[in-house]
Amino acid sequence: MTNRLMYEAELAPVMGSTFQPTGFPDLGAATFTRFEDGQEVPSLLVESVQSMANRLEATAWDEANDRPVSALDGLPWVRVVRAGTDEFLTSSRLEAHRLASPFIHASTLDRKPMLELIRERLGLAKDTPLNRSAMAAAVAGLDPFCLIHGVFFSQKDWWGQPKFLRTLSAVIEAHHVERAHSGGRKSDRVRHQLSEESGGTAEGYGSVPFARTEWTAKRIRASFVLDTGLLRSYGLPETVTELLETVALWEIRSLLSDGNLRLRTACDLELISEVEPRRNSAPLPELDELTSRVARLVPACAEVFGSSGPLTVQWADKGKKK
Repeated sequence: MTNRLMYEAELAPVMGSTFQPTGFPDLGAATFTRFEDGQEVPSLLVESVQSMANRLEATAWDEANDRPVSALDGLPWVRVVRAGTDEFLTSSRLEAHRLASPFIHASTLDRKPMLELIRERLGLAKDTPLNRSAMAAAVAGLDPFCLIHGVFFSQKDWWGQPKFLRTLSAVIEAHHVERAHSGGRKSDRVRHQLSEESGGTAEGYGSVPFARTEWTAKRIRASFVLDTGLLRSYGLPETVTELLETVALWEIRSLLSDGNLRLRTACDLELISEVEPRRNSAPLPELDELTSRVARLVPACAEVFGSSGPLTVQWADKGKKK
Protein backbone atom coordinates (compact mmCIF):
# COMPACT_ATOMS: atom_id res chain seq x y z
CA MET A 1 0.00 0.00 0.00
CA THR A 2 1.47 3.34 -1.02
CA ASN A 3 1.78 6.14 1.53
CA ARG A 4 1.40 8.83 -1.13
CA LEU A 5 -0.92 9.60 -3.99
CA MET A 6 0.97 11.78 -6.47
CA TYR A 7 -0.26 13.53 -9.61
CA GLU A 8 1.09 15.95 -12.19
CA ALA A 9 -0.79 18.08 -14.70
CA GLU A 10 0.49 20.09 -17.66
CA LEU A 11 -0.93 23.61 -17.91
CA ALA A 12 -0.77 26.43 -20.44
CA PRO A 13 -1.96 30.06 -20.62
CA VAL A 14 -5.52 30.41 -21.87
CA MET A 15 -4.61 33.53 -23.86
CA GLY A 16 -1.33 34.09 -25.67
CA SER A 17 1.96 32.75 -24.32
CA THR A 18 2.77 34.89 -21.30
CA PHE A 19 1.66 34.64 -17.69
CA GLN A 20 2.10 36.48 -14.40
CA PRO A 21 3.57 34.43 -11.53
CA THR A 22 3.03 34.94 -7.84
CA GLY A 23 5.12 37.72 -6.32
CA PHE A 24 6.66 38.17 -2.90
CA PRO A 25 7.45 41.40 -0.99
CA ASP A 26 11.07 42.53 -1.48
CA LEU A 27 11.62 39.56 -3.81
CA GLY A 28 9.25 39.74 -6.74
CA ALA A 29 8.96 36.59 -8.81
CA ALA A 30 10.54 33.53 -7.19
CA THR A 31 13.09 32.18 -9.67
CA PHE A 32 15.24 29.11 -9.10
CA THR A 33 17.42 26.64 -10.96
CA ARG A 34 16.10 23.17 -11.69
CA PHE A 35 18.37 20.32 -12.82
CA GLU A 36 17.34 18.01 -15.65
CA ASP A 37 19.85 15.32 -16.67
CA GLY A 38 22.58 17.36 -15.05
CA GLN A 39 21.68 20.51 -16.98
CA GLU A 40 20.64 23.75 -15.32
CA VAL A 41 17.11 24.81 -16.22
CA PRO A 42 15.86 28.33 -15.34
CA SER A 43 12.59 27.90 -13.48
CA LEU A 44 9.91 29.90 -11.73
CA LEU A 45 7.42 29.41 -8.92
CA VAL A 46 4.02 30.19 -10.42
CA GLU A 47 1.98 29.35 -7.31
CA SER A 48 3.34 28.51 -3.84
CA VAL A 49 2.32 25.60 -1.62
CA GLN A 50 0.59 27.99 0.77
CA SER A 51 -1.38 29.69 -1.99
CA MET A 52 -2.34 26.36 -3.56
CA ALA A 53 -3.78 25.22 -0.23
CA ASN A 54 -6.05 28.28 -0.27
CA ARG A 55 -7.07 27.62 -3.87
CA LEU A 56 -7.82 23.96 -3.19
CA GLU A 57 -10.00 24.91 -0.22
CA ALA A 58 -11.75 27.55 -2.32
CA THR A 59 -13.07 24.88 -4.69
CA ALA A 60 -15.21 23.61 -1.82
CA TRP A 61 -16.67 27.00 -0.89
CA ASP A 62 -19.73 28.70 -2.39
CA GLU A 63 -18.63 32.33 -2.14
CA ALA A 64 -21.92 33.74 -3.39
CA ASN A 65 -23.89 32.09 -0.59
CA ASP A 66 -21.26 32.01 2.20
CA ARG A 67 -21.40 28.26 2.64
CA PRO A 68 -19.74 25.06 1.44
CA VAL A 69 -20.65 23.84 -2.04
CA SER A 70 -23.63 21.50 -2.17
CA ALA A 71 -21.44 18.53 -3.17
CA LEU A 72 -19.90 18.61 0.32
CA ASP A 73 -23.06 19.14 2.35
CA GLY A 74 -23.20 17.37 5.68
CA LEU A 75 -19.58 17.87 6.73
CA PRO A 76 -18.96 19.80 9.97
CA TRP A 77 -17.59 23.34 9.87
CA VAL A 78 -17.59 26.41 12.09
CA ARG A 79 -19.64 29.42 10.99
CA VAL A 80 -18.75 32.76 12.62
CA VAL A 81 -21.41 35.48 12.96
CA ARG A 82 -21.33 38.88 14.61
CA ALA A 83 -22.50 38.69 18.21
CA GLY A 84 -26.22 39.32 18.64
CA THR A 85 -26.93 38.93 14.91
CA ASP A 86 -26.91 36.34 12.17
CA GLU A 87 -24.49 38.40 10.07
CA PHE A 88 -21.96 36.05 8.51
CA LEU A 89 -18.35 37.09 9.09
CA THR A 90 -16.11 34.15 8.27
CA SER A 91 -15.68 30.41 8.82
CA SER A 92 -13.16 27.69 9.55
CA ARG A 93 -13.04 27.06 5.78
CA LEU A 94 -12.00 30.64 5.00
CA GLU A 95 -9.59 31.55 7.79
CA ALA A 96 -5.85 31.11 7.22
CA HIS A 97 -5.50 29.37 10.60
CA ARG A 98 -8.78 27.47 10.23
CA LEU A 99 -10.00 26.31 13.67
CA ALA A 100 -7.10 28.17 15.32
CA SER A 101 -8.25 31.51 13.90
CA PRO A 102 -8.79 34.29 16.47
CA PHE A 103 -12.25 34.82 14.96
CA ILE A 104 -13.06 31.31 16.17
CA HIS A 105 -11.18 30.92 19.46
CA ALA A 106 -12.32 34.40 20.56
CA SER A 107 -15.96 33.51 19.81
CA THR A 108 -18.53 31.91 22.05
CA LEU A 109 -21.01 29.05 21.67
CA ASP A 110 -23.99 29.37 24.00
CA ARG A 111 -21.88 31.85 26.01
CA LYS A 112 -19.03 29.37 26.38
CA PRO A 113 -15.67 30.55 25.01
CA MET A 114 -14.57 28.52 21.99
CA LEU A 115 -11.04 28.55 23.41
CA GLU A 116 -12.32 26.38 26.25
CA LEU A 117 -14.60 24.26 24.08
CA ILE A 118 -11.80 23.35 21.67
CA ARG A 119 -9.45 22.61 24.58
CA GLU A 120 -12.01 20.27 26.13
CA ARG A 121 -12.87 18.50 22.88
CA LEU A 122 -9.19 17.90 22.11
CA GLY A 123 -8.66 16.59 25.64
CA LEU A 124 -5.89 19.07 26.42
CA ALA A 125 -4.89 19.12 30.08
CA LYS A 126 -1.85 20.11 32.10
CA ASP A 127 0.79 17.43 32.67
CA THR A 128 -1.06 15.11 30.30
CA PRO A 129 0.35 13.55 27.09
CA LEU A 130 -1.41 14.44 23.86
CA ASN A 131 -3.71 11.72 22.55
CA ARG A 132 -3.19 12.10 18.81
CA SER A 133 -6.01 9.81 17.66
CA ALA A 134 -8.56 11.32 20.03
CA MET A 135 -7.52 14.83 18.97
CA ALA A 136 -7.81 13.93 15.29
CA ALA A 137 -11.34 12.60 15.85
CA ALA A 138 -12.24 15.80 17.71
CA VAL A 139 -10.84 17.99 14.94
CA ALA A 140 -12.77 15.97 12.35
CA GLY A 141 -15.95 16.59 14.35
CA LEU A 142 -15.37 20.36 14.18
CA ASP A 143 -14.03 20.66 10.63
CA PRO A 144 -12.44 17.67 8.84
CA PHE A 145 -10.80 20.02 6.31
CA CYS A 146 -8.29 20.86 9.06
CA LEU A 147 -6.93 17.32 8.77
CA ILE A 148 -6.49 17.82 5.02
CA HIS A 149 -4.94 21.29 5.01
CA GLY A 150 -3.44 21.43 8.48
CA VAL A 151 -4.01 23.35 11.69
CA PHE A 152 -1.77 24.54 14.55
CA PHE A 153 -3.41 25.16 17.92
CA SER A 154 -0.76 27.61 19.05
CA GLN A 155 -2.54 29.46 21.86
CA LYS A 156 -0.85 29.04 25.26
CA ASP A 157 -4.18 27.99 26.78
CA TRP A 158 -4.22 25.00 24.41
CA TRP A 159 -1.73 22.98 26.42
CA GLY A 160 0.76 21.11 24.29
CA GLN A 161 0.02 23.30 21.26
CA PRO A 162 -0.98 20.33 19.03
CA LYS A 163 -0.29 20.58 15.32
CA PHE A 164 -1.75 18.63 12.41
CA LEU A 165 0.40 18.75 9.31
CA ARG A 166 -0.88 19.50 5.85
CA THR A 167 -1.95 16.23 4.22
CA LEU A 168 -2.56 17.61 0.74
CA SER A 169 0.21 19.71 -0.80
CA ALA A 170 0.43 21.25 -4.26
CA VAL A 171 2.58 23.65 -6.24
CA ILE A 172 2.71 25.08 -9.76
CA GLU A 173 6.13 25.56 -11.37
CA ALA A 174 7.27 26.79 -14.77
CA HIS A 175 10.41 25.35 -16.35
CA HIS A 176 12.66 26.71 -19.12
CA VAL A 177 11.43 30.23 -18.47
CA GLU A 178 12.21 33.57 -20.08
CA ARG A 179 11.19 37.09 -19.11
CA ALA A 180 8.74 38.93 -21.34
CA HIS A 181 9.25 42.67 -20.85
CA SER A 182 6.53 45.07 -21.91
CA GLY A 183 4.86 48.22 -20.67
CA GLY A 184 2.12 50.72 -21.18
CA ARG A 185 0.88 54.19 -20.44
CA LYS A 186 -1.90 55.29 -18.17
CA SER A 187 -3.45 58.26 -19.96
CA ASP A 188 -5.26 61.27 -18.53
CA ARG A 189 -7.71 62.58 -21.12
CA VAL A 190 -8.66 65.63 -19.03
CA ARG A 191 -5.57 66.92 -17.20
CA HIS A 192 -2.83 67.25 -19.81
CA GLN A 193 -0.31 69.10 -17.67
CA LEU A 194 0.49 68.82 -13.98
CA SER A 195 1.50 71.69 -11.72
CA GLU A 196 2.33 72.24 -8.08
CA GLU A 197 -1.09 73.82 -7.52
CA SER A 198 -3.06 70.90 -8.98
CA GLY A 199 -3.21 67.29 -7.94
CA GLY A 200 -0.46 65.06 -9.29
CA THR A 201 0.23 61.41 -9.90
CA ALA A 202 -0.11 60.64 -6.17
CA GLU A 203 -3.78 61.54 -6.51
CA GLY A 204 -4.14 59.58 -9.74
CA TYR A 205 -3.88 62.48 -12.20
CA GLY A 206 -1.58 62.69 -15.21
CA SER A 207 -0.31 60.35 -17.88
CA VAL A 208 2.07 57.79 -16.43
CA PRO A 209 4.21 55.27 -18.37
CA PHE A 210 4.90 51.95 -16.66
CA ALA A 211 7.03 48.86 -17.18
CA ARG A 212 5.73 45.31 -16.93
CA THR A 213 7.45 41.93 -16.70
CA GLU A 214 5.62 38.72 -17.50
CA TRP A 215 7.06 35.30 -18.29
CA THR A 216 6.99 32.57 -20.90
CA ALA A 217 7.81 28.91 -20.28
CA LYS A 218 8.40 25.72 -22.21
CA ARG A 219 6.43 23.86 -19.55
CA ILE A 220 4.05 24.77 -16.72
CA ARG A 221 3.35 21.92 -14.36
CA ALA A 222 1.06 21.50 -11.35
CA SER A 223 2.11 18.84 -8.83
CA PHE A 224 -0.08 17.34 -6.10
CA VAL A 225 0.85 15.02 -3.23
CA LEU A 226 -1.70 13.46 -0.87
CA ASP A 227 -0.08 11.88 2.20
CA THR A 228 -2.44 8.95 2.76
CA GLY A 229 -0.02 7.43 5.27
CA LEU A 230 -0.40 10.48 7.50
CA LEU A 231 -4.19 10.25 7.32
CA ARG A 232 -4.13 6.56 8.25
CA SER A 233 -1.77 7.24 11.16
CA TYR A 234 -4.53 9.12 12.99
CA GLY A 235 -6.34 5.85 13.65
CA LEU A 236 -9.70 7.20 12.55
CA PRO A 237 -12.47 4.82 11.43
CA GLU A 238 -11.87 3.56 7.91
CA THR A 239 -14.91 5.36 6.53
CA VAL A 240 -13.63 8.71 7.85
CA THR A 241 -10.16 8.14 6.43
CA GLU A 242 -11.67 7.20 3.07
CA LEU A 243 -13.86 10.30 3.14
CA LEU A 244 -10.90 12.60 3.85
CA GLU A 245 -8.92 11.05 0.98
CA THR A 246 -11.91 11.39 -1.33
CA VAL A 247 -12.49 15.05 -0.43
CA ALA A 248 -8.80 15.80 -1.07
CA LEU A 249 -8.97 14.15 -4.51
CA TRP A 250 -12.23 15.99 -5.17
CA GLU A 251 -10.44 19.28 -4.51
CA ILE A 252 -7.64 18.41 -6.94
CA ARG A 253 -10.05 17.44 -9.70
CA SER A 254 -12.20 20.53 -9.03
CA LEU A 255 -9.21 22.87 -9.19
CA LEU A 256 -8.21 21.47 -12.57
CA SER A 257 -11.71 21.98 -13.95
CA ASP A 258 -12.54 24.86 -16.29
CA GLY A 259 -12.35 28.29 -14.71
CA ASN A 260 -10.69 27.38 -11.41
CA LEU A 261 -7.15 28.13 -12.61
CA ARG A 262 -7.67 31.87 -13.04
CA LEU A 263 -4.91 32.65 -10.57
CA ARG A 264 -4.48 36.36 -11.30
CA THR A 265 -5.53 38.95 -13.86
CA ALA A 266 -2.69 37.95 -16.18
CA CYS A 267 -2.40 34.32 -15.10
CA ASP A 268 -5.29 32.33 -16.51
CA LEU A 269 -4.26 28.71 -17.05
CA GLU A 270 -5.93 25.59 -18.40
CA LEU A 271 -5.28 21.86 -18.30
CA ILE A 272 -3.81 20.67 -21.60
CA SER A 273 -3.26 16.95 -20.90
CA GLU A 274 -4.59 14.11 -18.83
CA VAL A 275 -3.67 14.20 -15.15
CA GLU A 276 -0.72 11.84 -14.80
CA PRO A 277 -0.39 9.58 -11.73
CA ARG A 278 3.17 9.12 -10.44
CA ARG A 279 5.01 6.39 -8.53
CA ASN A 280 2.32 3.70 -8.75
CA SER A 281 -0.49 6.04 -7.70
CA ALA A 282 -3.98 5.07 -8.80
CA PRO A 283 -5.45 7.23 -11.61
CA LEU A 284 -7.26 10.35 -10.44
CA PRO A 285 -11.01 9.65 -10.66
CA GLU A 286 -13.32 11.99 -12.54
CA LEU A 287 -15.23 14.65 -10.62
CA ASP A 288 -18.64 12.95 -10.93
CA GLU A 289 -17.27 9.74 -9.44
CA LEU A 290 -15.63 11.57 -6.54
CA THR A 291 -18.82 13.55 -5.87
CA SER A 292 -20.77 10.29 -5.71
CA ARG A 293 -18.25 8.82 -3.28
CA VAL A 294 -18.55 11.83 -0.99
CA ALA A 295 -22.35 11.58 -1.03
CA ARG A 296 -22.09 7.92 -0.01
CA LEU A 297 -19.46 8.41 2.70
CA VAL A 298 -20.80 11.50 4.50
CA PRO A 299 -23.83 9.73 6.07
CA ALA A 300 -21.60 6.80 7.02
CA CYS A 301 -19.38 9.18 9.03
CA ALA A 302 -22.19 11.08 10.75
CA GLU A 303 -21.92 9.10 14.00
CA VAL A 304 -18.18 9.73 14.23
CA PHE A 305 -18.53 13.45 13.50
CA GLY A 306 -21.36 13.82 16.00
CA SER A 307 -22.85 16.68 14.00
CA SER A 308 -23.52 17.72 10.44
CA GLY A 309 -23.37 21.12 8.88
CA PRO A 310 -22.25 24.31 10.61
CA LEU A 311 -21.55 25.02 14.25
CA THR A 312 -22.51 28.70 14.54
CA VAL A 313 -20.46 30.76 16.99
CA GLN A 314 -20.67 34.42 17.92
CA TRP A 315 -17.74 36.82 17.67
CA ALA A 316 -17.62 40.14 19.51
CA ASP A 317 -14.60 42.37 19.08
CA LYS A 318 -13.47 43.12 22.63
CA GLY A 319 -10.26 44.81 21.59
CA LYS A 320 -6.74 44.01 22.69
CA LYS A 321 -6.24 42.64 26.19
CA LYS A 322 -4.51 45.09 28.53
